[in-house]
Amino acid sequence: MNVAKMIDHSLLRPELTTAEVRLGCEIAARRETASVCVRPSDVGLAAAALAGTGVLVGTVTGFPHGSTTTAAKVAETRELVEAGADEIDMVLHIGRLRGGEESYVQDDIAAVVAAAQGRVVKVILENAYLDDEQKVTGCLLAERAGAAFVKTSTGFAPGGATLADIRLMRATVSPSVQVKAAGGVRTLDTLLTLHEAGATRFGATATEAILDDWAARQRGDRTTAAAPADSGGY
Repeated sequence: MNVAKMIDHSLLRPELTTAEVRLGCEIAARRETASVCVRPSDVGLAAAALAGTGVLVGTVTGFPHGSTTTAAKVAETRELVEAGADEIDMVLHIGRLRGGEESYVQDDIAAVVAAAQGRVVKVILENAYLDDEQKVTGCLLAERAGAAFVKTSTGFAPGGATLADIRLMRATVSPSVQVKAAGGVRTLDTLLTLHEAGATRFGATATEAILDDWAARQRGDRTTAAAPADSGGY
């Protein structure tokens, strides 16, 4: 199992400086994570920093509320692709999903998928604001719109990834769609528990602690204590 290649190293906090983003990219490159997930304004920086490393550049659109217009999400996505983004994590329109406006939600996602020009699109449902029926609907709409992943959370809502949500999302989408857990994935135990439930990618800021714990366990060293899967944001 390659735990590093399951992690999107998150660099989304609004207060991060350019120097801190560069450092985060260096960490991702050194630890050989799947990707970094940076703020839109940092895509060019990350693309330059990670060139030739094998670490993908991920970013976000419609983040964190999902309520920008479809046209704005499309324009942002096109600009980000041009700047070097390999993956796009988009927030669906949470209010429209809760209100039952399924066509709007699906079309919104599909427009971003088209604008991504073949890049991976992960659709953030922000499960903290949804009931189970709405979570299922959001997952199905994302799959119909062509998304590659459904994702639990932005990491900035009142709650993050939970075991129950991962199981529900994995059971809802077809095998061709993957599930990403984000929000509260701070320990190796949490990651492994959610992976067993069906998540294949994880948004995390505690990347080095998680990978250090994994390396220690591979050596047979004493393990660290688990944290609950729903312990909060990134």
